[in-house]
This record gives sequence, C-alpha cells and structure tokens, in this order.
Amino acid sequence: MQFRNGVFIITEENQCPLYNVGEEFVVTEISLKFPAGKSTCLILANDIFSIVSEDVSFEKFTKGETQKSKFECGGCSGIIRFEFKKEKEFATLQMKLLAAADRKDKIKLVAEFAELLRTIDLFKMLTDDDLLDLAALLTFENYEWGFPIAQKGDPGTNLFIIIEGRVEVVDDDGVTLAEMGEGEVFGEMSLLTGDRVNATILAAEPCKIAKMSQKNFRHILNRFPALQVFFYKLLVSRITAVNLKRAEELSSGMVGQLADISPVELCQMINSIQKTGRLIIDASETKTTALLLFHEGEVLQAVYNEVKGKDAFYRILAMTKGRFKFIQGLTSTEKKRDVIGGFMAMLMEGMRRIDDRRAD
Repeated sequence: MQFRNGVFIITEENQCPLYNVGEEFVVTEISLKFPAGKSTCLILANDIFSIVSEDVSFEKFTKGETQKSKFECGGCSGIIRFEFKKEKEFATLQMKLLAAADRKDKIKLVAEFAELLRTIDLFKMLTDDDLLDLAALLTFENYEWGFPIAQKGDPGTNLFIIIEGRVEVVDDDGVTLAEMGEGEVFGEMSLLTGDRVNATILAAEPCKIAKMSQKNFRHILNRFPALQVFFYKLLVSRITAVNLKRAEELSSGMVGQLADISPVELCQMINSIQKTGRLIIDASETKTTALLLFHEGEVLQAVYNEVKGKDAFYRILAMTKGRFKFIQGLTSTEKKRDVIGGFMAMLMEGMRRIDDRRAD
C-alpha cells in the first residue's frame, strides 16, 4: 500500500510517555520516520497511517485562509495533538542540498556530544549507536561562574550532567555543602522521587552542562536497564548520606509523620545503621495499618493490612500519609525469621514502582 506524503508536527502534548511538542513525523509513499533516538509508538503509527491512507484533507481553505487540520492520538496514558506541516520534504535540488547540509551539521554536532559522553564512566557501557541516540536527546548549555543552574524549591524537570567545570551545592545561607565535577550528575533525585529540588546548585567556574528533560530521562531508563540500575543506586546512596545525619535521632520510641520523612528514607535509615525493632505505621485516614520487622537492618516481615511479604513492603514504601513509631528490639522467635529479600534490591524495586505509578 502507498501513502500520501506528509510531514506532521506535534503542537500539543499532555503526559505522552514518548514525544515532545515540536517533534516531527515524516510520511512517504512507503515509510514513516519517527524522531531520532525515540522508540516507535505503534498506536500513533496506526493513527498516522490511517490519516494518510484515507481521503482526509490535511488543510482547509476557509475565508480566504488556509487552516491546518488538527489530528489527535490518545490511545495510551497520555495525549498528543499534531497537525499537517507540509506535503513532503524539500523537492528542489537547491533546497535538498541545504536540508542535507543542515542535517550534516546536526549529525556532526550530535556526534561531538556523543564523544563527550564517551569520556564519562556512566555511559561507557553503551554502544556507539546508543550514545548517538542518547546525545540526540540532550541539550548542552554553558554557564558562567556563579550562575544558578538549579534552585532549591523549583520543580525537578531536568537531569544535569557535568561535561566540563565544577559546580557547588549551597545552603540557604550560601555556604558550600559539596562540590561536583566532570562526569557527575545531579537532578536525578527530583526526577525519581517527584520531590522539588532540595538544594541550590551554582557554577563554581565556567561550566558546560548537558540537560535531559524528565520525559527523555524516563525514556532512557526504559531503554537502557543498566542506566536504570545506576540511577537508582545513586539515589539510594544519596538518601543514605542524608539519613546517616539523622541516624542519631533514631532511638526507642521514635515517632513522627510520613509527611516529614518518607517510608523510603525511614527504611533506608534503619537499614544503614543496622537497627533491630519494629516499625509501625498507622494511617487512619485511609484505614491502613502497616508493620515492618527489622533485624540488624534487614526486613524479616512486612504487613500492609491483609497483604504480607514483598508486595506489602512495596506498598508501605509508597505510603504518603500516616503516623509512624519505631520500637527497638524483637523477641527471640521473631529474630529467627528469614529475611523476605535483599534489602537494597527490594528498595530499588519499590522506588521503580513508585516512579512508574507517578508516570502513569
């Protein structure tokens, strides 16, 4: 079957898991090209093929003006609207040469970005083709000394990778808490947890920073499982660093609200200092009670209402409301229980499920 030529551009987007406003889809008589570095959505492909195979007008002539016909794809968790841009790619030889030169410059630029990424340990596991696809999803920006790259309290919308230079993590009084250099990343905690940026990041010297949007970040996590493991391990290590500062506060009879400390942080704290005892959570608002038994930081039992085991542990990690109490000590019988699973593996799986739930 042959299809009519057409270039379509996304004009609106709401929680589409793959594509962004401004990206284009090119249809020829025999093929459909999706944006570089992006997976193919079969739902959208079917919608576009239906449009170009039927007798549907791409444009309308009304009151002396040409108006674009609007089309929509909403077959999954998100929705996009797109419209006809032009009949086909450049036809004249001169315009084709200009377009080819433009594409060549873009490919060269992306290749240079890929070479930069190759020098970073995080991406050394990827193939050359994977690096090119990854580089196509990044934007690169230069920051002068002292420029705020990310500010505390802002929504977390980007992952940042330091290509050149150094940055400083500063507190509300402008005191430097930490420094990061080439190859290090920041911004992943907000993207993975949904929390706002928890510290201000300033350029400590002129910097080149690679930025990736939240949507493209989710895309690479799904496409490259090795990167998914890396970022969740990084998140866990940073939560550990924060929680070690709180560890001294964890004593018999410790109580609090999940609004002040999440179950992920609470469990990570108990594990990092190898506490033995029971964590009880009561969320009367949702008629939920939960129990976790820890022995030297490992989970021996997890109960969420009537659910037990790993599934209960994952549900507890996702709780956002309730009052908790940690009571030190277990009975000799309770200590003989087997652990329900490796703590770090369960924690990362629980965070992945929370992240997927937010995306949905």
